[in-house]
Amino acid sequence: MTTPMYREIAERLRQQIETGEFPSGAQMPTEQDLQAQHNASRNTIREAIKQLTNLGLVETKPGQGTFVVPKVSPFVTSLTGPPETAVDYTSGVLGEGGEATSSGIQIEIQEATDDVAAGLGLEAGTEVISRHRKRYIDGVPWALETSFYPGEFADRGADRLRRARDIDEGTVNYLRNAIGIRQVGYRDWVTVRAPNAIEADFFKLPPDGRVAVYEMFRTAFDGNEQPMRLTVTVVRTDRNQFTVDVGSVPEPKPNDQAQQSLPTTRGAA
Repeated sequence: MTTPMYREIAERLRQQIETGEFPSGAQMPTEQDLQAQHNASRNTIREAIKQLTNLGLVETKPGQGTFVVPKVSPFVTSLTGPPETAVDYTSGVLGEGGEATSSGIQIEIQEATDDVAAGLGLEAGTEVISRHRKRYIDGVPWALETSFYPGEFADRGADRLRRARDIDEGTVNYLRNAIGIRQVGYRDWVTVRAPNAIEADFFKLPPDGRVAVYEMFRTAFDGNEQPMRLTVTVVRTDRNQFTVDVGSVPEPKPNDQAQQSLPTTRGAA
């Protein structure tokens, strides 16, 4: 079966991008130049460029031309941490520069959905407190994070969970001091799915769904092996990698495979 000409041209251009002949961020030749170089029609060149766009290799800027998409170093997150103090994924992002920031916290008192109820070991419909925030690194959208707590925690004395502000000492310390609930461990469950409309808009993802998101569920447990918090974190798959350390291992070095690192912040929502 004959390969369409636009695909052959797209493959040649892809190889030129991969080898650095067209460097990261560089402007691609004009349609007219590509027509001449490949002895192809305008529509064929446009189809080839569309193919590269769908692969996320180039982007067209109106009035400027087509450019090679700059390569972005991935955010590398450690999923390993002290069981009694690990609080969120952002605190596991390894850093070598830049700035980690977050939006203000949005509070909602709601009935637990089936998934949230299962994560917290509650009956569906039980009142829970959700604390939602947006995370950024160097101003780039990094994560959407929502932490869920049983509503009865606030009734027992941890009323700051209902306030739309940071808990400076972190929720782990706050819950231990306020109502005597001590975190002793956590479980991470990571899945991959297509982004919804809100996530696609926040992360500036292409609308065709070709870039998926990780949805990470971190369930924290108290000394009675009961769930005390469920944190759901969503990040884009093309800019995130994860490490898990088991046993005695050295700290990551700059030239390790998982080498790109960013600053840390503390405190779950």
